[in-house]
Amino acid sequence: MKTAKQIFDLVGAALLLLVTSPVFLLAVLAVRASSPGPAIFSQTRVGRDGTLFRCHKLRTMYVGTPSLPSHETPANAVTSVGEVLRKFKLDELPQFWNVLKGEMSLVGPRPCLPTQTELIEYRRRLGVLSALPGITGMAQIRGIDMSSPALLAETDAAYLRTASLWLDLRILFGTLYRG
Repeated sequence: MKTAKQIFDLVGAALLLLVTSPVFLLAVLAVRASSPGPAIFSQTRVGRDGTLFRCHKLRTMYVGTPSLPSHETPANAVTSVGEVLRKFKLDELPQFWNVLKGEMSLVGPRPCLPTQTELIEYRRRLGVLSALPGITGMAQIRGIDMSSPALLAETDAAYLRTASLWLDLRILFGTLYRG
């Protein structure tokens, strides 16, 4: 399963990067035109085994906004273009590079901020930190990604116990077509 998932991630990320490149280019131009600052935002996140890495996203907030979990960020910190990017999950497109670099998977527990210590501890206890973080995951399609740290970690652990390429495909399609 591990080798198949790695191949699935690499081939999938490369194909998705290629297919989404026109949308990505338009999104970069929209971000740059809507507010000052770089189009790509890189943030330190917690990866496999608690290792820190730089997670890349399209910038959806004004430069200088404090580094907080999305659900704790003030609404007025998000740009108008950022609202659209978030709604359609386009802000996540640069994470295909994180997948190609082996820092992330297409599907897995979403990487958290190092300041989310309660979530990190729950994940450590449940063995979730042994997995690569994902661009999307079970918590996202269940709509609980902004819930309590305990529920989030338990959902991540349940995903890891039942992980398969079929489940990953269901989660990817669920992410794209939910709502």
